Amino acid sequence: MRFLFVHGTGVRRERHDALFALVRERLAARFPGAAVEPCFWGERFGASMGAGGVSVPGLRTDADGAGDADAAEAAEWGLLLADPLCELRVLAEAGWDTARAADGSGGPEGEDDPFAMPGIRAAGAGVLDLLDRLDVPGLPHRPGPDPDAPPAPAADHADELAALLHGTGLAPGFRAALDTVARSEEAARAGERATAEPEARELATALARAVAAAALAAAGAGADADCTAAERDRLVELLAARLGGDARVPGARAAAVLGRLAMRVTTQPLLNARRGALTGATPALGDILRYQARGAGLRAFLHERITAAPGPTVLIGHSLGGIALVDLLALEAATGGPVPGAELLVTVGSQAPYLHEIGALTALPPGSALPYGFPRWLNVYDRQDVLSYLAAPVFPGDPRVTDHEVSSRQPFPASHSAYWKQPSLYERIEQAVTEAGIG
Repeated sequence: MRFLFVHGTGVRRERHDALFALVRERLAARFPGAAVEPCFWGERFGASMGAGGVSVPGLRTDADGAGDADAAEAAEWGLLLADPLCELRVLAEAGWDTARAADGSGGPEGEDDPFAMPGIRAAGAGVLDLLDRLDVPGLPHRPGPDPDAPPAPAADHADELAALLHGTGLAPGFRAALDTVARSEEAARAGERATAEPEARELATALARAVAAAALAAAGAGADADCTAAERDRLVELLAARLGGDARVPGARAAAVLGRLAMRVTTQPLLNARRGALTGATPALGDILRYQARGAGLRAFLHERITAAPGPTVLIGHSLGGIALVDLLALEAATGGPVPGAELLVTVGSQAPYLHEIGALTALPPGSALPYGFPRWLNVYDRQDVLSYLAAPVFPGDPRVTDHEVSSRQPFPASHSAYWKQPSLYERIEQAVTEAGIG
């Protein structure tokens, strides 16, 4: 018996040798008499940048740092779309105490204003009243908390606000977005802490951004809305003006905290920073695209390696390596019979089931069953690995196909490469080998 390890996308010689050494050590410990062989294909069949990567924005660093401001803004809105109340939460928890203490006009950080007059209504309460009474022409009337309260005064640009909501597809979810923000504990607490007019103006801006973000989030995080960044910003301006703020001057307190956090935890800065590496120096995406367009060469190479030695072979394919193995085994089984010696297929972190489901797998039309002669198939996945998929539900009732879950407890993309030190992976391979009667 032998094992043939087929690496995944983006792997080149140095990474392959280190990875294969680990896999060989773990397999040899459980199968002392088996041969464990590599199948390195990255340099021969992987992608390379023929023009040096000139097509990739960001592969070469811009001397003037162009795009940094846009990336920061996109990051902040990414955070708001995920949690529309996040800026309000900062104001509700931290308030403006630090700012007041810094300029000598208030108490120590973490304490309420000791000079606040009892019974004097905070300026932020007036902003919340305006939010409660905010209505938009053309949308159903939204009553305030007090049915006897007078209607909100007519506002400038009300028709523009209505046209903007309808023109961007945000009108259907706007009323719910208003209610979500206005009824939130975060808004109430931030309103209590906004005791002075400058703080109330900042609160108005934060509330406007929260309402806009909630409306966008209701429209599929903006994907189902036809809303440009300029239209989004204008929406915030109009809402902030209705609440007594000025959105052209972002809230200092919340923006300072959330801006730094957004650059650390949202995906946009990471994607911008790594775009060149992902599509250039580390051609993970390129390998996949090249295989989809010109995969026959790699499949022929795999066939040659599988049949190079007699006896039963266990094929272990990671990521794109698993896709190519599924393609090869299915094509051969459907046309010329099983690949000699291929007794068990193990795919790890594989996209083959997903590609089959959407009709992008070379060997199998969508909805078709695995052909007669396809070997047993153990498919290993990790829920944290967004590039791993289930195979058994895609081939229902096929006893040859089994899924096995492992948990690395690692975030993506580390989870996509974290399988190889998991003892449960090798335990399950050993079980599959026994079930297949390979020895």
